[in-house]
Amino acid sequence: MLELTKPSKGQTPNVQPENEQATSIWRNRVFLAVFSSYSLSLLGNTFHSIALNLWVLQTTGSAKLMSIVLITHLVISMLFGSFAGTIADRTDRRRLMWVTDIIRFVLVAAIAVLIYLPNVPFVFIVLLTGLVAFAGAFRSPAFQASLIEIVGKEQITQAVGAISISDNIIRISGFALGGIAVAAFGGAFAIAIDAATFLLSAVLILIAGKFPFAVVRDETKPKSSFKEDFTAGFRYVWNDSFAKAALLLLPLVMFFFLSTFMLIQVMAVKVWKAEPFVFGLMEACIPLGYVIGSILIMKLDKRLKNRGKWTIGSMILMGPLFVVISLMSSAASALPVIFLVGLLFSFSTTIIFIVLRAAIDPSMQGRVFGLIGTITSVAPPVGLALFSTLSDIYGPAIIIAISGAAMLLMGTLAYSRMKAIRDFS
Repeated sequence: MLELTKPSKGQTPNVQPENEQATSIWRNRVFLAVFSSYSLSLLGNTFHSIALNLWVLQTTGSAKLMSIVLITHLVISMLFGSFAGTIADRTDRRRLMWVTDIIRFVLVAAIAVLIYLPNVPFVFIVLLTGLVAFAGAFRSPAFQASLIEIVGKEQITQAVGAISISDNIIRISGFALGGIAVAAFGGAFAIAIDAATFLLSAVLILIAGKFPFAVVRDETKPKSSFKEDFTAGFRYVWNDSFAKAALLLLPLVMFFFLSTFMLIQVMAVKVWKAEPFVFGLMEACIPLGYVIGSILIMKLDKRLKNRGKWTIGSMILMGPLFVVISLMSSAASALPVIFLVGLLFSFSTTIIFIVLRAAIDPSMQGRVFGLIGTITSVAPPVGLALFSTLSDIYGPAIIIAISGAAMLLMGTLAYSRMKAIRDFS
């Protein structure tokens, strides 16, 4: 059994394992329940997104109305990420997770009913969609910050690796399943299935019970106000060199990686004239590389030394690989390089998320992850809009090459300037 000593405010418990080797996360009952809940919640998010968008297109034929739904999600995530992160640090994170799942269950079920009914004003759908996104904005930092409370520092690499793998598998399968459900059963039934995933997610959180490494707050000290906690989160990120470096590096990686991969897809269709089968393989290369990279990180765990250098080094290496891809003459020949990019993308992001949980004060993690979530939710859409515009003017190949050169330059600058990440072992 693990012996826990009561921690002071903002600290995790001291853990003295009975055996030197930590128990596998797959034998951790609490983690299994929360991991299953997270996977179902994420499936609900992706399923809801594609099912609702397809329903809008099928019933109205309007891309403008579909974009309103997408923009609603984006704006709410951007506006309330830091606010939600502060709430996650001030409340019981487990309770916040299951409450937001219940709220989303009710809201999405209401959307399903409205879609089933004839002649319902579209503004009601948008309003409920915004409320679903608002509830989801609280769920995300609560989960991210609670992972250290669920598994402790000993198993955090294993847990983050498992979450990263689940992310890729669920996002891909969620979009596919959502499309199939809408085509087979209609929008109302598909969204009702989505509502059920949120309900099951809430039940699993309740089944998990109390988190064994949960932060214990000192009730004898005066409780700070929300405003004080909110501003404290920004001060913490500004003063903590690692958190500040991660806040800059992660959005940059997301900005260039996702935007460049979109252009590779454009290049496959317009320049390489890829066959559907080859295009499908290309689409699978990135998530496959990411999953294998996450598995390697899980397997190596503490044997992986100089993790900061691996992180920035992976970003640096992606730059030249993008340049190589821009010079290739066919999609088939680019497949191994695209796979390697997916592998490097895993190392450049997953390790940061692991180290953040080990390096950041547990009582501040909701605010840190909330702020990171806000910035990273904005970077990809901005990059996609910019890169697609430039691609239409100059062609995808040259923009991919320029993006690769920019990534190489910024990775090199990060290596020389971001010592907090580079020197983390």
